[in-house]
Amino acid sequence: MSQFSSIPTLDAIAVLKRFHIRADKSLGQNFLQDSSALEKIALAAEIQADDCVLEIGPGLGSLTRYLAVSAKEVTAIELDRDMLAPLKAVLTPYQNVRVIHGDILKTSVSEVINTPDYLVAANIPYYITSAVIRHLLESDPKPRRIVLTIQKEVAERICAKAGDLSLLALSVQVYGKPSLAAIIPAEAFHPAPKVDSAILRIDIYKEPLIPNDLLKTFFDLIKAGFSQKRKTLRNSLSSGMHISTKDSEALLTSANIDYMRRAETLSIEEWKNVQILKK
Repeated sequence: MSQFSSIPTLDAIAVLKRFHIRADKSLGQNFLQDSSALEKIALAAEIQADDCVLEIGPGLGSLTRYLAVSAKEVTAIELDRDMLAPLKAVLTPYQNVRVIHGDILKTSVSEVINTPDYLVAANIPYYITSAVIRHLLESDPKPRRIVLTIQKEVAERICAKAGDLSLLALSVQVYGKPSLAAIIPAEAFHPAPKVDSAILRIDIYKEPLIPNDLLKTFFDLIKAGFSQKRKTLRNSLSSGMHISTKDSEALLTSANIDYMRRAETLSIEEWKNVQILKK
């Protein structure tokens, strides 16, 4: 028997009606209520009995319950004050959940998590995906693993391989290994979004692929490289770094990179080589 079999299905419409509230479009609220999808998120996180889990935007607590039956403690940060009452009601049976009213993007993780080895699992609003991921990857302490339900197209971009990399993909892959755990159809949510979602899992490296003291230079470089996506690296680096095309050619040639290539074709290792020479 599954550890989740005792968790009842949460009827988002009924809970919202009971507390006289509605999903707030401005906050990107789409409540995941499909039991199979919720179980997949919890399983993707690989939560152990002694783990502490950080959840962002618990909403009505549908996922929180699945995290709570697996973890030692769940810290759930909710921005919408209207959600606090239904959260308290839904989570009454779970004594290992701590709900905090606040904005994760304005909160230092160290203020709410007191262990260096923690997990993140959440169904987050689409519009804060990049900001949340960046906030978590740059946090101190960093999580061991991040599992997020986000827009399917964005998840696929983050997991792209060299040849089709984006600025977002590089920004994630320098810190950890991303993978797609599952696809979640739009109808699994209330209200249903216009696109399907995906469960993104990021296993964080103990150390970034780029040394910490070189990360700023690395990010400055890749931002310059992607500043004009349709142009060759020679031209995009020249424009983004405010150097001559002759100098950008020389920099790339010194790193054994064809200056006629485009930014998305470079691997992290190739960017690292360029960055070291630039430094």
